[in-house]
Amino acid sequence: MSATAENPAATATAVEERVLARVITDDPLYRTIPVALRFAPAEPLAVRIVFPADLSPEGTDNEWVFPRALLEAGLQVPTGTGDVRVWPCGRVQAVVEFHSPEGVAVVQFDIAALRRFLRRTYAPAASR
Repeated sequence: MSATAENPAATATAVEERVLARVITDDPLYRTIPVALRFAPAEPLAVRIVFPADLSPEGTDNEWVFPRALLEAGLQVPTGTGDVRVWPCGRVQAVVEFHSPEGVAVVQFDIAALRRFLRRTYAPAASR
């Protein structure tokens, strides 16, 4: 058996998808922010959501790493009990909630963008 047959991630390439997300607050107006969704074949069970540095008090990118399965499941039913929670919000939106010692951030994404990203994480390298 070849190395690629034993380890499908060996033939995969990194995936990055830039999307717009909405920060949910008490304010009736929402703020749209650019977000990077990332997947690295070296960590086939994880995905990353990266917020831009200008949103951070430290001036650095704010990166959250969590299980890809959590993101997938959260598009169907509320999922998560720790630092990251995901749930569908209507038919076309999903909410991702991030918990840290500094507080909670609630961010809304288009489900289509998250599904497109997840499909790309499973696609063979040639189709990316």
